[in-house]
Amino acid sequence: MNPWDQRYNTETYYYGTEPNDFLKQNITCLPPQGRVLCLAEGEGRNAVFLASLGHQITAVDGSQVGLEKLQKLAQIHSVKVKTILADLNDYVIQAEEWDAIISIWCHIPPELRKKVHKQVMAGLKPKGIFLLEAYHPHQLEYKTGGPPTTELMMTVSDLANELDGLDFKILHEIDRDVHEGQGHHGKSAVVQILGYK
Repeated sequence: MNPWDQRYNTETYYYGTEPNDFLKQNITCLPPQGRVLCLAEGEGRNAVFLASLGHQITAVDGSQVGLEKLQKLAQIHSVKVKTILADLNDYVIQAEEWDAIISIWCHIPPELRKKVHKQVMAGLKPKGIFLLEAYHPHQLEYKTGGPPTTELMMTVSDLANELDGLDFKILHEIDRDVHEGQGHHGKSAVVQILGYK
């Protein structure tokens, strides 16, 4: 069983069922009823939230168990979410296809991240939005969630380079309280971006 299938293989939702705070705070920036791609979406709390607002959602994740739980959550909220079981190594983001792309806690090795972010830039429609929240290397001091290694975390300078060409409305590193299920709980060092193509 892959580690994410193992993590998600419980009755409860590991990161809870409420959407991410940063996404909620910036929801009005997304075009109404847009085509939205959620990367590494896991058990689906953000995808279901977006679908409940009328967006057309495609959620990609490498965990079959996570995506099955996503569909259960979607059923409870009477919304539809298209799911794709895929490793981000293999998934191809189609060019100029998306009004918005969402990346919440998508921690992957730097080389893969650069490749994915290049595809994100190509995949957004003109004026499309990319919203990301991830852990900053200082998160290792807090140990309240996220990967156990700084290599999988991100800094503003990494992201500004990888997403060169985006018009950033938000691009910062902050400490904030994150409370998402049992997976994220407490003071956290994060990087947040919101940019327009």
